[in-house]
Amino acid sequence: MVTLNGESLTPEQVAAVARGGEEVELEARAVRRMRASREQVERMAEGEAPVYAVNTGVGYLAETRISAGDIALLQENIVRSHACGVGDPLPREAVRAMMLIRANVLAKGLSGIRPLIARRLCALLNRGVTPVVPSRGSVGASGDLAPLAHMALVLLGEGEAEYQGRRVSGAEALAAAGIAPVSLRAKEGISLVNGTQAMLALGVLALLDIEDLCEMADVACALSADALRGTPRAFDRRIHEARPHPGQMASARLLERLLEGSEIRESHRTCRHVQDAYSLRCAPQVHGAVRDAAAEARRIFSIELNSATDNPLVFGGEILSGGNFHGQPLALSLDSLAVALCALAGISERRIDRMVNPMLNEGLPAFLAMNPGLESGLMMWQVTAAALVAELRVLAAPASAGSITTSGNKEDFVSMGMTAALKLWEGVKMARMVLAMEMMAASQAIEFRRPLKTSPALESFLAMLQERAPVRGADGPASLVIGEISRWLAGWRDISRPWAEAQVENT
Repeated sequence: MVTLNGESLTPEQVAAVARGGEEVELEARAVRRMRASREQVERMAEGEAPVYAVNTGVGYLAETRISAGDIALLQENIVRSHACGVGDPLPREAVRAMMLIRANVLAKGLSGIRPLIARRLCALLNRGVTPVVPSRGSVGASGDLAPLAHMALVLLGEGEAEYQGRRVSGAEALAAAGIAPVSLRAKEGISLVNGTQAMLALGVLALLDIEDLCEMADVACALSADALRGTPRAFDRRIHEARPHPGQMASARLLERLLEGSEIRESHRTCRHVQDAYSLRCAPQVHGAVRDAAAEARRIFSIELNSATDNPLVFGGEILSGGNFHGQPLALSLDSLAVALCALAGISERRIDRMVNPMLNEGLPAFLAMNPGLESGLMMWQVTAAALVAELRVLAAPASAGSITTSGNKEDFVSMGMTAALKLWEGVKMARMVLAMEMMAASQAIEFRRPLKTSPALESFLAMLQERAPVRGADGPASLVIGEISRWLAGWRDISRPWAEAQVENT
């Protein structure tokens, strides 16, 4: 059970709920805070003073006063009018993450809504009701207005939802799950749609995947290094202590450990080869820089997970309008991760090329074919990897540099954070496919080094990999196996944990 209090939600808890189906509840202390701020909103809603989005319109219409009898209708109209997203729906896991983070933000007690609203979001999560949320329509200005509005529609018994594998109306989903729709009151509509939770949901899940990709890249590089009869001397601890970036040091330690005890390494220790190409020798520096970019993104995302990002906010006896919904901190970090992904996949593609290219592959057969000439072997694998890296370069172009004025020039500088998040989401899948191809190419290459073995740790990993992707004989289509290994690697934490524990036991 993940308990929400607006202060301590972690990326791992987001994944546990979004991907693992963990249940959610509100902490009692958070409920008390929510009730206190709600009482303040109700008092102000009954007063004469204009309060943004409580008794006034929103955005450019903020100067328009709303009569007391229409305050509740205003909130439902905000949700309905803002639900104008288009495009393919967001992945189910991303919508679940979005709901969880939104409930946690409300649990801070600064939004002025009833605890009932946050509890309903928890109920949707716990009973498997997932709103259908179109992926396009947010500029990350007042947060992710359109995506959050589509989420909120289902609370009203409107819109669409996925329930038990079927796409149905929001009303049907709520009825089937035994959840009553809500009627919104003062400020509750604006508190549901204002915020950065869609871009943050995608970003947090992508971040966890990127952290996994960094470990995968080190494993792939270690395999490639032995396949190419490279030297681990560049991974020596002393080199990296002389330039102690945390990610670089972590990557070098892992690479050195992975190659320990390799028979292939021992077989050429006395050769005249002095140093390897950058794609091998500089792997700790490149992989490590990606690790450090991910660490900085984790810092930013962790703050955002527990931040009040709607508007206005309730502080004691005051309601203050501000701009915490602006997605700029996330947009810059999401763009940075996209650039980092491009580097991680790009250096991997270079190692694939060195293994298949007959001018570079250290005595291996051309394109790792069994019968070069008659067979093309893995020639096209490098081409596919190059195509993916080329697309990753396009996705690395910054969305955060492209502000477009919206809402009658009231929102005159926007973050484009959701665009950054969507392209990062696609980039993660592409980078994983490149690493999958590197691992399989290295697996094929190492077979040409037999009877010599790589290290015990890498032989153990190869056994798992080759169970799913056997060493290739004659030419044949590779698409299905590349896809299968990429999907297998998506569960890296389930793969790596028992594997790492086995290495400790063996040691």
